[in-house]
Amino acid sequence: MKINLEINRKVRIEMLPLIDIVFLLLVFFIYAMLSMAVHRGLPVDLPESLTADIDKRLILSVTLDEDGSLYLDKEPVSPQDLTDVLKARTKDREEAGVLLFADRSIQYQALFRVLDRIRLAGINRISLQADITRE
Repeated sequence: MKINLEINRKVRIEMLPLIDIVFLLLVFFIYAMLSMAVHRGLPVDLPESLTADIDKRLILSVTLDEDGSLYLDKEPVSPQDLTDVLKARTKDREEAGVLLFADRSIQYQALFRVLDRIRLAGINRISLQADITRE
């Protein structure tokens, strides 16, 4: 007795494992992009807000630490020199902006001194940074 072993099947690509791999890659890249968010300020204890939003078009970060230390893009700067340094860094940019990271324990007047120095540099786009609270 002769057994016919020739089976005429078409080759096909299974779609379910392919879809699983595509979704796995999508999740991986989304997670990688979220973890690569640019944090230009120094770590300070930010105040909390329900509606805080980050404007990613801003180019400089100013950090006001709890002891009153002032930093521009993680480099220490004196409050008297802040206006001149900001003018020098934003002279070629039309829509310059600042991300302002201020510790929640600083005095209100100290925050306004820094805001005034930023405005004296000709920068009107200032974004106060806060932690987003989840209720």
